[in-house]
Amino acid sequence: MAAHNSNRLSALFIKKITEPGKYGDGYGLYLVVAKSGAKRWEQRITINGKRHDLGLGSASLISLEEVREIAIRNKRMTKNGENPLKEKRAQQAKDKSLKEIALIVHKMNAKTYKNEKYAAQWLSSLENHVFPKIGQKSVSSINSADILSVLSPIWVDKPDTAKKIKQRLSQIMTWAKAEGYHSSDNPVDLATLALPKVSAQGRHHEALPYQEAPELIKQLYESQIKPSTRLALAFLLLTATRQSETLGARWDEIDLEKQCWVIPKERMKASLEHKVPLSKQALAVLLEAGERYGSQGLVFPNPDTGKRLSDNTLRLSLQKRLKLKTTTHGLRSTFKDWVSETTRYDNETSEMALAHIVSNKVEAAYRRGNLYKKRVSLMNDWANFLYRREEKVIRLVEGHNR
Repeated sequence: MAAHNSNRLSALFIKKITEPGKYGDGYGLYLVVAKSGAKRWEQRITINGKRHDLGLGSASLISLEEVREIAIRNKRMTKNGENPLKEKRAQQAKDKSLKEIALIVHKMNAKTYKNEKYAAQWLSSLENHVFPKIGQKSVSSINSADILSVLSPIWVDKPDTAKKIKQRLSQIMTWAKAEGYHSSDNPVDLATLALPKVSAQGRHHEALPYQEAPELIKQLYESQIKPSTRLALAFLLLTATRQSETLGARWDEIDLEKQCWVIPKERMKASLEHKVPLSKQALAVLLEAGERYGSQGLVFPNPDTGKRLSDNTLRLSLQKRLKLKTTTHGLRSTFKDWVSETTRYDNETSEMALAHIVSNKVEAAYRRGNLYKKRVSLMNDWANFLYRREEKVIRLVEGHNR
């Protein structure tokens, strides 16, 4: 390779120069002098028709003679269709840890996550299960055995968590390979093949028999459970909403005059706004919560901190304090069972009440309304069932043309 218009710099010049700027030597090689006085090497090269400024290191660590050899080699590589940038990244990957790459991927995708809570959960799942085991390993060395060491302990006992972590690891490793930090096939794919198949049976949240739901309301008001937790549980049961929706409920989402609760799409699983009819019993719960904690911010705050109640608070109250074999999600199944077995409301109305996603694409395309009027009647009947234990369910459907 000809060396015309090259070797324009000298060791003496590099030593003495202090004026900030870029000083060319040839083959796209530059000495970059920063305002701070720091000096580094940079090479401007074209890869696949696109210009790149490739950092080659500190001028205090790499001599002029050495960096010229690197610059010539890079030029030869691009002439032969090779990518020196990819090689550099592969070399850097020997010291770039999985945790470092994961943080890059998390930051890069932050704006695409549906809400801040999901973004936090995305990272915390890795902090709890991945980083302690393989977070400090170089991403270039990650193999299927490493992935198995993370997934195997939770694959059967915590299948939902394991599935999410597997997806996140696959995303991280796919990005690492695309950027040249990992050269082999995605190790998550091979590890998945080695994991046992987990039956979906037994993974559903256990539901409280609907016949016992009125007794749960009675137990709540007779128990020594903290008022904030008691009110949140009663409201969750009355509205058949998810735990995250109830715990995150804010007063600016509540319209007492119209007797409805509008949950913004950012807090919904399907990322769609959900309008919940409020029965008189649900309004009474809100009234008590407002009297206790005020009508600003969270409806059911932690009375000690003013912040959101923890995710485990309601479950522990059900299982430890009230000795029930159910979860808050299981209470949604209780509501569904009651609708299906004791009323004439159609399935679509109860699915709308639960804010379930329509899996049938044809049905989803033709669905236009939110069946709100029907759901007002449904939620009032449900509340009456919960609070009027002595009345037979049949009275809720007599005289109605569902």
